Amino acid sequence: MTTGERTPRVVAAAPHAPLRPPQPRALENGRQRAEPADDAHVPRVLRVGAALGWRLLVVVASLYAIGWAVAYVASVVVPVAIALLIAALLTPAVHWLEARRVPRGVATALVLVGGLALLGGVLTFVVRTFVTGVPDLASQLTTSINEVVDWVRTGPLRLSDDQLVTFQTEILNLLSSNQASITAGALTTAATVGEVVTEVLLVVFTLIFFLHGGSAIWKFLLGVVPRDVRPRVDVAGRRGLAALVSYVRATTAVATVDAVVIGIALAVLGVPLAVPLAALVFLGAFIPIIGAVVAGTIAVLIALVANGLVTALILLGVVVAVMQLESHLLQPLLLGRAVKLHPLAVVLSIATGLVVAGIAGALLAVPLLAVLNSGIRSLLSEADEHVDPEDVHTSEPEETGPDDPSLDRQPDLTP
Repeated sequence: MTTGERTPRVVAAAPHAPLRPPQPRALENGRQRAEPADDAHVPRVLRVGAALGWRLLVVVASLYAIGWAVAYVASVVVPVAIALLIAALLTPAVHWLEARRVPRGVATALVLVGGLALLGGVLTFVVRTFVTGVPDLASQLTTSINEVVDWVRTGPLRLSDDQLVTFQTEILNLLSSNQASITAGALTTAATVGEVVTEVLLVVFTLIFFLHGGSAIWKFLLGVVPRDVRPRVDVAGRRGLAALVSYVRATTAVATVDAVVIGIALAVLGVPLAVPLAALVFLGAFIPIIGAVVAGTIAVLIALVANGLVTALILLGVVVAVMQLESHLLQPLLLGRAVKLHPLAVVLSIATGLVVAGIAGALLAVPLLAVLNSGIRSLLSEADEHVDPEDVHTSEPEETGPDDPSLDRQPDLTP
């Protein structure tokens, strides 16, 4: 054997290994699929359906438990939610004063006192106008009723005076028989007034702390979030709050435009209670779509009773034009993509809130949906993974969306 040649190594044969049962086949992601023997004869569709079914039941049960708990303490949750809405509207004013070297406490006091004074002045004006206009409405209503009675006598129905008297007597008997229910309703209303006063005081008390120490409250709530995901949750929460600020601002602007335009139309047409009806339109605009329709319908009905068919038709045209202006120009321009919601989602959320919590639920449903929409978009956005929470300014709603529009999934949900 030459020097350059290597001696081949002889590998000894391994002893015969015992047979092992076949191992489960590995999936692409490295996990192994080990199916119990009992599931081998169950169709895959049934197994997947059962797995999704019990998970869905757990989610529904959790949502029901949360809803029950919220409903149980609704007298506290609703005032706090309303205070949060008002704080979203007033916080930018506090920041503006604070930027001009006004102490935080003084800025909070100025904004709160100014807002309450403005609200009190508006309510006083509306109530006084309502009290002043009621006699005119009653006079016109009496005239309209007399016209209806004359039409019933001379029109196609041809009712006699005896039939009209009988109908009037039946109405009086119905009221007399339900006097106890009416009295109980009055007592219930009195108790409700007391509850409303208490809840208003709770709103004011909570609003003070939201305006003065809202950031401290938010940092305290973040303390329960795991440290590794805390910055991401902080960014999502700030995005949601910015969306709430945007929603309240835009809704207030839209409500003001609706109230002014319809109020001018009511005054020009000579419809009684023009100012209270305009105030009703303003409040109704905070319940998107449904609120404007209800408030406009009430205004048209009063115009029909007080001023006749022609005036009611003209006012109806004005209301429809204002609603079209609101839905096609004002809301897209003021809200933008920060609070872009599908109309079906808005209607379904309002209907759900109305069923669950009445008028308060209808009022709070869309703001809650806007906050969840913006927060979830932020959690799903890759652009927000490395965003500093301090760079998200809640007073600037135009900054609520992800920096990269291609990562914004919301446009897929819009018509």
